[in-house]
Amino acid sequence: ADILDDPSWTKTHSDTVAAAVLDWAVDRGANTYCHWFQPMAASGVRHGQTGQVQNMMMKFNRSTNDVEFDFDGKMLVKGETDGSSYPNGGLRATHQAGGYLALDTSSPIFLRGDTVFIPSAFVSYYGAALDEKTPLLRSNAAISKHGKRLLAHLGLDIGDQEVVSNIGLEQEFFLVPRDQYYRRPDLQLAGRTIIGKDAPRGQEMCDHYMAPPSLANPALACMQEMQDECWRLGIPLKTRHREVAPNQYEFAPLYGLNTTQIDQNLMVMQIIEEVAVRHGMAALLQEKPFNDVNGSGKHNNWSLATEDGIMMLHPGKINAATGNPSAFAVIMSAIIAAVNEHGDLMRMAISSPGNDFRLGACEAPPAIVSTYLGDDMTFYLSHFKDGKGEGEYVPQTKMLDLGTHEVLPFEVPAEDRNRTSPFPYGGARFEFRAVGSSQNVSMVNTVLNTIVAEKFAEFADAVDAGKDVHDLARETLNENWRVIFNGNNYDEEVQQELTDRGIWRIDSGVEAIAQLTAEKNVDLFQKMKVLTKEECESRQHILHDHYTGTVDIEAKCLVDMINQHIIPSVKAAGVGPLSDLEASVGTLKAAIAEIHAAEDSYKAAQLARVLRLETMVDIRAICDAAEEVVPANLWTLATYKELLFLDSHTSVAPENETTFYDE
Repeated sequence: ADILDDPSWTKTHSDTVAAAVLDWAVDRGANTYCHWFQPMAASGVRHGQTGQVQNMMMKFNRSTNDVEFDFDGKMLVKGETDGSSYPNGGLRATHQAGGYLALDTSSPIFLRGDTVFIPSAFVSYYGAALDEKTPLLRSNAAISKHGKRLLAHLGLDIGDQEVVSNIGLEQEFFLVPRDQYYRRPDLQLAGRTIIGKDAPRGQEMCDHYMAPPSLANPALACMQEMQDECWRLGIPLKTRHREVAPNQYEFAPLYGLNTTQIDQNLMVMQIIEEVAVRHGMAALLQEKPFNDVNGSGKHNNWSLATEDGIMMLHPGKINAATGNPSAFAVIMSAIIAAVNEHGDLMRMAISSPGNDFRLGACEAPPAIVSTYLGDDMTFYLSHFKDGKGEGEYVPQTKMLDLGTHEVLPFEVPAEDRNRTSPFPYGGARFEFRAVGSSQNVSMVNTVLNTIVAEKFAEFADAVDAGKDVHDLARETLNENWRVIFNGNNYDEEVQQELTDRGIWRIDSGVEAIAQLTAEKNVDLFQKMKVLTKEECESRQHILHDHYTGTVDIEAKCLVDMINQHIIPSVKAAGVGPLSDLEASVGTLKAAIAEIHAAEDSYKAAQLARVLRLETMVDIRAICDAAEEVVPANLWTLATYKELLFLDSHTSVAPENETTFYDE
């Protein structure tokens, strides 16, 4: 264990560690290993969102033909693969196909089945990041370097320790009957229903959220097996419950280091999809698989701490550790400035294709990037910035008395939750609520780390130059105060007020992606040594292509569903908008052709967004009108009624019933 504490073991003790890994693997029946990496633009399309080449840890002895083990330090710490078929956005030419894999010492190796998985970074021959992990690791270095500098100015020298970014990820998803899933080409190929008339019942009765899991359908047993498999891999899925929409569920783990949590979340999503099949269901991880019911998110709870556990966003702990009663206020002022200045990058980081339909829909915060602090915190920081006091912030509590003998009065926080804010402070952490459920959240956390690291660096530089850190924090708060908002972000009048304040608002995900190459953002990433200008440009190109490709799949699915299902059903029934349906096929094909002919990836993505959010929405209305009048026995596509209600449409076979421990 002492060897692994220092990442330099990859140079000095790699053979020793490899021998231990081999013994551990063989003891557990494994004989294969892979370097496990994260290609870009994988959400919604690539199973597991990772890449891997699985190699056996054995070979034949050339002299004796006996089987012997074949795994050493060199094989453990580095790999090479063909990088030619992964999105690269121009970072490598066709004839420069090398992709190089290097073990990530911050994330544990794990074993599943017969295979050892080695979390790895993935780069080109020239060191350009071809993956999601490498920029995250660079941003971790930036937040540590400049976080340590700021802490030193606040009175805490942590020596050789690092400042680390911890996160906790809440994973939402849907489960639907697999036999009905097979009757929906759009769910199978695009991950969401691109047509579908609402069922008579949805979520309007508020009857699904945290309702008891039913033993009458397979969902509970499925989730139990998902949890069991995750725990066996060292992934602590702590919480499970029903979510707001029918057939919607959530898992939440214990928090931890961001690289580990992201690696584990990718495996959680893969396990969710694979285990669901064994229970006769399909898992849907896309952000908005169904119309007019809530979509799914992945709340990203983000915090900072020293390696020995001093939480930098916990007022009492950081103030005590620094001996500075205003340390917390200084750190908060830097974060508030980062959100105000770089809200465009935060919006870019959540621009997954599925979030088109989710942001601002009373299920996720709108695309206006403000932060909620609560009245007590806002009052405290207001007094601090106005020079009315530098005392320690002490979170208030209150007592709730229910007026009963059986339930005694109990203490609760003085601040309520604000689920309408995209980035609320929640006590020792910020919760980025607008993140999409299907996302690899590496870019999300790369952005959070980088924008805050920049502000920490600016503070440290100013203090190095003779500025008083408390005066600097007050000035920073006064300059960036507009980004704080504690009210209802769903209120349209409020949204206009926030827009008028000049807070970052980018309604279009396509336009948000384009901010990645804005001059200030390229300068930021280069200055913090997180992304080069070329890497920013490549990522923007890849993200736009990913958006366009997603819409292309959806539009082609819609063409097939109209031609192969809806038109034949309408003809068989002799009712429905036949001529409108036939015309819509031509409209879709023309729009697809225009996208394919676009001059560049940005223009193609802009055209794709119009097709998706305007043209296809109008055509959906025509298809749904047909579903409304065609008799059920002639409608060949699975309906929302058949897809969304496990409790009333499925049952557990007797042989699959839960066995209780006392039996």
